[in-house]
Amino acid sequence: MDQQVYIFDTTLRDGEQVPGCKLNTKEKLDLALKLEALGVDIIEAGFPISSPGDFESVSQIAKHIKHATVCGLSRAVQKDIEVAAEALRFAKRPRIHTGIGTSDFHIKAKFNTSREEILKRAVQSVTWARNFTDDVEFYAEDAGRTDNEYLAQVIEAVIKAGATVVNIPDTTGYCLPSQYGDKIAFLKNHVPNIDKAVISCHCHNDLGLATANSIAGAIAGARQIECTINGLGERAGNTSLEEVVMVMRQHKHLGLYTNINTKMLNPMSREVAETMRVPVQVNKAIVGANAFSHSSGIHQDGFLKDATTYEIINPEDVGAEGSRIVLTARSGRSALAHRFQKIGYSFNRNDIDVLYEKFLQVADKKKEVEEEDLHQLAKGYVPEPATV
Repeated sequence: MDQQVYIFDTTLRDGEQVPGCKLNTKEKLDLALKLEALGVDIIEAGFPISSPGDFESVSQIAKHIKHATVCGLSRAVQKDIEVAAEALRFAKRPRIHTGIGTSDFHIKAKFNTSREEILKRAVQSVTWARNFTDDVEFYAEDAGRTDNEYLAQVIEAVIKAGATVVNIPDTTGYCLPSQYGDKIAFLKNHVPNIDKAVISCHCHNDLGLATANSIAGAIAGARQIECTINGLGERAGNTSLEEVVMVMRQHKHLGLYTNINTKMLNPMSREVAETMRVPVQVNKAIVGANAFSHSSGIHQDGFLKDATTYEIINPEDVGAEGSRIVLTARSGRSALAHRFQKIGYSFNRNDIDVLYEKFLQVADKKKEVEEEDLHQLAKGYVPEPATV
């Protein structure tokens, strides 16, 4: 039987940490309501202790969200946890997300302490959080570079203390998919009480592997993926929500599904890009402007014969406006004929052969041949008289 992977959206927390992406309370609330409509299971609304504005945003989102879980981030500090709990007071489904760095890089350089001390602080943070809510998520920061044996020890202890979700972040985007998948599998096989918690993937994109790592984690047994719209996030970004959702949808043999309404992906992408003032790269998977554009003659010819030759996703399924045949100097006759037909001209093969030579002259001067250029070509074309 297919299993659900919960989508934990952190656009409003990790995504907002991008320089220049600061949102006010109204903007955060508007996006939170749209994320709920999209079908997101958990909305990480912010880091309440970080500023009065963020506290207010989390508090407002907690009051207005009806179905999704609303989550607030904290460090493994009692005051952080108390403030997060206060911000989440009116949430129908509150979750406190607390944790601490577990890699030796963090233990020595960041905390200047020992593994034993970190283990104690991890357990203490979950114990504090459980005083306020039954839904507590623990993050083992830099789990991607944490020794597996020690990581398993920490995870077992925090589940025993009451953690209901255990987040295994590849904080620096260091892992290869095989390494990250193996790490999740190691926890599944070596943590005796792992069945009492949901394993979550939180992968960063420093090496461009965030989506691949998250999917590897889900294949290995994780049932929550932490992600952002458009892959926004610290440095090179987070796992892209639209990518992991569509990977699972396209690869049904994985037996995994989400509750995301995929027809809302492109509108949501545009909404976030506009509100957070970060344009989407044109070649971005699923939601980029070129995701369903074809400019090579060979591709265009195949696509016009059967769209599935070069498209594995129907644009309408992800709320895109449709496929686009882009005319460039690399385009062929079939694409040119198709575009002429679309704007109301009916040329035969001989006409297209003659027009194609004129089209190439225009295409060599311009990056893209526009509709107006085609009208000019058509108006200037005089068919040769038929020979008897």
